[in-house]
Amino acid sequence: MVERVLNQTMTLSNGVEIPVLGLGVWKSSNTEASNAVQSAISNGYRLIDTAKQYGNQPGVGAGIQKALKDNHLNRKDLFITTKVYNGDQGYESTLRAFEEQLKELRLTYLDLYLIHWPVDGKYIDTWRAMEKLYREGRVRAIGVSNFDISRLQDLLDHTDIMPQVNQMEFNPLVQEAELISYMNAIGMSMEAWSPLGGGQALNDPTILEIAQKHDKTSAQVILRFDYQMGLITIPKSVHEERIIANTMLDEFELSEAEMLAIQRLNQEKRSLWYEDFAWHTPHRQQAFADSVDSWDDRSEYLPK
Repeated sequence: MVERVLNQTMTLSNGVEIPVLGLGVWKSSNTEASNAVQSAISNGYRLIDTAKQYGNQPGVGAGIQKALKDNHLNRKDLFITTKVYNGDQGYESTLRAFEEQLKELRLTYLDLYLIHWPVDGKYIDTWRAMEKLYREGRVRAIGVSNFDISRLQDLLDHTDIMPQVNQMEFNPLVQEAELISYMNAIGMSMEAWSPLGGGQALNDPTILEIAQKHDKTSAQVILRFDYQMGLITIPKSVHEERIIANTMLDEFELSEAEMLAIQRLNQEKRSLWYEDFAWHTPHRQQAFADSVDSWDDRSEYLPK
């Protein structure tokens, strides 16, 4: 009998087991995130990924608590990830933000805490605060997100603990081959955000042809590709039918030729990168100024 991808885990460098497939909740309101988390957990998901910047931590926290009760699960059955918001980076500010995030999520610890972006001049102090949380047992694993090789190396040169995870944009159009090779060499795991690559990847003729051959959706082919590449992946959906469909990766396998065909789609064209942020290019016109997504339903989900 084939073991479901949904039930499989990867061992991080510190020995912690992380599911290889989870749910992302970017661009979801608190209500949508709460409902999606409940649907995902009831259908077998155990990895849930959010961030302060998404503005939906209260909804995720409410969804987790409801799902634990409805499915007769314990907190230890889940793997919950959130991230240090760019505006909170720094040593003391990261420690304060962590406490606030736990309250919003209604949790007493995190399974994985990530630096959301490597904010210039701040990410090393941020990492030292995360090392403190890790040593105290408040977090089971710590990692980074959107770190290129030079910033990873800088972090390793100035801190004590290697990140267990680097969460990067990864999909058929952005495959980060050089970075993955570097990470594999030092034992760091890659987690994919935006794993489906949006409409351009989902509607690519190569992907569509492979999907038709296997009688699968484009999304299922891409997620199977991620799995065979050895990545952790967190597709986002707020629709239960898609949340379920994204787990149906077990009854087919991509051939070596199909894997190579998808690898040839790589353009290394990221949708968002350092130069897009005001913290990196403060004088650039239309530089992205960090803000937490605001949802009208936020107050409904804050812990009482």
